[in-house]
Amino acid sequence: MTSREIERLEAIKKGDIQEFELLFREFYQPLLNYAMAIIKSEPDAEEVVQDIFFVLWKNKKSLTIHSSISAYLYKAVQNNCLQLIRYQKRKLNYQQDRQIENEYESLSPGEVLQYNELYNEINRIVDELPENCKTIFMLNRFHGLKNSEIAEKLAISIKTVEANMTKALKYLKQHINNYAAN
Repeated sequence: MTSREIERLEAIKKGDIQEFELLFREFYQPLLNYAMAIIKSEPDAEEVVQDIFFVLWKNKKSLTIHSSISAYLYKAVQNNCLQLIRYQKRKLNYQQDRQIENEYESLSPGEVLQYNELYNEINRIVDELPENCKTIFMLNRFHGLKNSEIAEKLAISIKTVEANMTKALKYLKQHINNYAAN
């Protein structure tokens, strides 16, 4: 940290609102641009950056920065953006689960029986897949991972993932069609 940054930090710790406002004006727009690049939503990005400055001011007396103020602020924005993305993903998953539950609850007993039979048949067919193919299929369809994420996780090429997904889908389609024909 430069001597100017140390002075600035000490002034803010002592409650110097003018120094804090200068810091805010200097970093607000660049941090907002950075947050927007991560979360692609201006209202959410504004909230993240404003929250960073709110927490900074609120905890000014106990504030400890080992690197530069700039590095501290950018890292805080990055962490809060990632935390927001995780929260939004959990919220979306919960909403989707509730929607499925609501749809399931509105089915007639006959439809529930058909659904359960089809669900069990799909699981049986998936279990018949070769182990690597089954793992890749489950990571994609049941865990929502992208092909690139699966490739990285399993330390294989994306082409291998794509080939196994094609094989799994073809096998599943063939056997579901056979099941439906009966």
